[in-house]
Amino acid sequence: MRESPVQFPAPPHVFSVFFSREFLRPSSTKKKGNPYSSVPEPPRLPATLRLQTGQTFAATSFGAPLKGKENKVGGEIVFTTALVGYPESMTDPSYRGQILVFTQPLVGNYGVPGQTRDEFGLLKHFEADGIQVQGIIVSDYAAKYSHWNAVESLGQWCARYGVPALTGVDTRAVVTLLRERGSTLAEICIGDNSPTDLRESAPIETKDPNAKNLVAEASTKTVTLYNPDGDSTILLIDCGAKQNIIRSLAKRGARVMVVPWNFDIASSTFAKPGANTSHAFDGIFLSNGPGNPQAAYQTARNLRAFMQLPQAKTLPMFGICMGNQLMGLAAGFGSYKLKYGNRGHNQPAINLVTGKCVITSQNHGYALDDTSVATGHPVPEDWIPFFRNANDGSNEGIRHVAHPWSSVQFHPEAMGGPLDTDYLFDEFLSDVREYKKRRNLNRLIPDSVCLFLAYVSRLTSICSALSSPSLSCDPSSFVSFASLSTASQ
Repeated sequence: MRESPVQFPAPPHVFSVFFSREFLRPSSTKKKGNPYSSVPEPPRLPATLRLQTGQTFAATSFGAPLKGKENKVGGEIVFTTALVGYPESMTDPSYRGQILVFTQPLVGNYGVPGQTRDEFGLLKHFEADGIQVQGIIVSDYAAKYSHWNAVESLGQWCARYGVPALTGVDTRAVVTLLRERGSTLAEICIGDNSPTDLRESAPIETKDPNAKNLVAEASTKTVTLYNPDGDSTILLIDCGAKQNIIRSLAKRGARVMVVPWNFDIASSTFAKPGANTSHAFDGIFLSNGPGNPQAAYQTARNLRAFMQLPQAKTLPMFGICMGNQLMGLAAGFGSYKLKYGNRGHNQPAINLVTGKCVITSQNHGYALDDTSVATGHPVPEDWIPFFRNANDGSNEGIRHVAHPWSSVQFHPEAMGGPLDTDYLFDEFLSDVREYKKRRNLNRLIPDSVCLFLAYVSRLTSICSALSSPSLSCDPSSFVSFASLSTASQ
């Protein structure tokens, strides 16, 4: 007779937690003092997604109901391949004016965190105050969310900000259309007035958001100082800056002065020789931003005027995303609209100096023409490409051959990752601190000597990096020291 197997009782901390109703209940109901715990889920309403190219998709609304006669919202429809980070993506000012399609099938399963701030007064979990997108499209919305840091559902969050959200859409079909035909305009309709016949619907009346200056809308209207006790001052031109860009500079010890998109650098008292060093800036940073860079050409015009000043030749400058495009326009490059843009956390970019490939986070619909092929615009002789996209070959960055000026199209500071290129912040701030040391010696060393030393240092570093077998250093591609010294007089 066989003995009965020994029966071990299930540990309470396993089954009672993972299969209890308390665990399956949304996180917001378990947190005391949560201001959103009593907010109900938005009503599920019939809705449609209509493309300018004629396609219509039936859906269900789980965000803002958009009541009244104006029960529709329009914008440019784009897609992101990011698997995580929908709170960061939806609050990214670069998505302003756009309807965002998530290729990740399940969205909303970890809810939305609270608006807590860090030691610099910046939002920890969002890139801006409030949702920036016009609306979102998902395949499957997870109403039952669970995360230790969540305070409300994705639907509740969208409803609070008046942003429509649709589920039940075949996002694969939508993305296939966008990849094959290119980005287009779209319209979200919710409620009783949404089209019932998917075959016959009136043309959408949405205006192209890229036709207006979205940078001016996303930019700050006042000057704001972060980390006032920092050792070096960075003038950050806000074209729609993400919170984590400011944080990436501040946490590395920089004093960050955020100014509006049309700030006149050349006419500023901070840029004049002999300015009070306690107020002078030690570097310029151009942020990301939404829309067409040509619409914000005033920023490029201001930057070009500053580049022509003698004291600008050794001042470090760096740009990200829109900052790359505006620096390119200031340098003399042309720009053009990509077929459907690059948006996601998995874009490969090749460093043309080292030959190494990095995985980057990106969000842009325009690019610089660094070959004169796309626009026919001549390429500036004293600038070279810095990075190139390994998928479509588009420009991912530029750099000056002699001055410490460079920019990248991707996001080194990306919330949600990857962080392959966050070293670029360290390199930029290293140049900034070196510049500050040299500036403090200007009283003892003539400007022409400082300019010569800076030129030699820059030329040496570039030639050293270009000494690999696959790359070569062409002296004719560098501006002469004579031209530099003439410009400084």
